[in-house]
Amino acid sequence: MAAETGDEAFVVFDRVQKSYDGAVLVVKDLNLDIEKGEFVTMLGPSGSGKTTCLMMLAGFETATSGTIRLNGKPINNIPPHRRGIGMVFQNYALFPHMTVGENLAFPLQVRRMGKSDIDAKVRRALNMVQMGEFAARRPAQLSGGQQQRVALARALVFDAELVLMDEPLGALDKQLREHMQYEIKHIHKNLGITVVYVTHDQSEALTMSDRIAVFNDGVIQQLASPEELYERPGNAFVAQFIGENNTLKGTVKAMNGQRATVRLDNGDTVSALAVNCGHADNRTTLSVRPERVFIGARGDLPVTKAAVKELIYLGDHIRCRMEVYGTDEFIVKLPNAASHIHLTEGEAVDICWETDDCRALDG
Repeated sequence: MAAETGDEAFVVFDRVQKSYDGAVLVVKDLNLDIEKGEFVTMLGPSGSGKTTCLMMLAGFETATSGTIRLNGKPINNIPPHRRGIGMVFQNYALFPHMTVGENLAFPLQVRRMGKSDIDAKVRRALNMVQMGEFAARRPAQLSGGQQQRVALARALVFDAELVLMDEPLGALDKQLREHMQYEIKHIHKNLGITVVYVTHDQSEALTMSDRIAVFNDGVIQQLASPEELYERPGNAFVAQFIGENNTLKGTVKAMNGQRATVRLDNGDTVSALAVNCGHADNRTTLSVRPERVFIGARGDLPVTKAAVKELIYLGDHIRCRMEVYGTDEFIVKLPNAASHIHLTEGEAVDICWETDDCRALDG
């Protein structure tokens, strides 16, 4: 995604690499453009390189090679406090001996701003996060969600155009975490700031992001919108990491345009959409989302025999674990509206899916 000269993206990672020991690269030849006003999430498992990338952008880590540019200017050698970047951490990093207002005023005092300007900016930032009435309280007098709002306000207080967030909601309970996801998303939209967000929580990334960079082993596996990543994963890692997914292993026997005929390891043959499976005789992983599987015959779709192994009621849907093609870990999700389909454990059923919903990916 290299930008043209003179029309460069707001944030640019240009062939950036990072090694801590001089031997093993934790970030490998990273090229990433982030446009002004975007909300981009770096998503991946622990050790995938996502947090290291954020820390290099913030200035807390130094790139081993390559260049990081912000608004057209290289920032590799600029210290963190001079980059003009707001930062929100998981542990909030609030000063316990200062009030909320003093916590927000501190970065402005470091910049030698006048008192009247400081007071105005602190009030404005607290109002953005609905914390205007809490300026005189200390962090210990606030709930976890309130402390996180203060940490976010502190990142916004000096009108930073770029805000970095490192697992900021990880310490919150599920309900509050989901509420804060929408709050941050709304603040981003209202202010038009650029946000780079790090998480290992794929549902959080899908909820909040304009684009998601899926990291594994120091490399971006796929960079796309949430819908694109979920509906059209580019490889088996992305398919498995983003949302729940059924996988079937096999070998490509034939290619016909966008279709692949795959012989599964148990000997059965399946037709799939050829996404990233190479050519005949290549090993491949078939990916089928649980909610794209139908119980019973449907039109002229190919029917597969299955056996119901387990039924779990989850409120909005019923999760059915089935034995299919030699594996007993095949999941089908039935919406609660379809619960009139009275399945029983041990029952033999027919299942089917659209060929385009079965994707042949790298082996």
